[in-house]
Amino acid sequence: MWTRIYFSLPQYQMKGFKTWISRIAVNRAIDFKRSAARKKEEVTAELADKPDWGASGNLEHAVTHKETVELVRSKLQQLPDNYQDVLRAYYLEQQSYQDIADKQGVTLKTVESKLYRAKQWLRKHWKEEEFK
Repeated sequence: MWTRIYFSLPQYQMKGFKTWISRIAVNRAIDFKRSAARKKEEVTAELADKPDWGASGNLEHAVTHKETVELVRSKLQQLPDNYQDVLRAYYLEQQSYQDIADKQGVTLKTVESKLYRAKQWLRKHWKEEEFK
């Protein structure tokens, strides 16, 4: 935190030192929260990419994983169609934003907006307890 303040001193305009430091702290907190959310998404993506646990001899994990995959696929059917297409292309088919935009004939910003709205829809309509 102190290093952020030190390196930001050249931008300080001699107006409200206390407010300026508070703003740096707030922005740092926002950055931290965004970073934590991104890490959570990365961990979730890594879990989806893990190899079949049945190969290692742990049948319980393999069955649980298969049930979770089936549950997610069935839940995806509940999504509005325009969100389904973008989520499937990005997460399941691992296409880039540009590839999705070209395929659907929309702009890159439209793809970003659809993915954002799809994630918001999922957060609102899905409960984490259903996946445990």
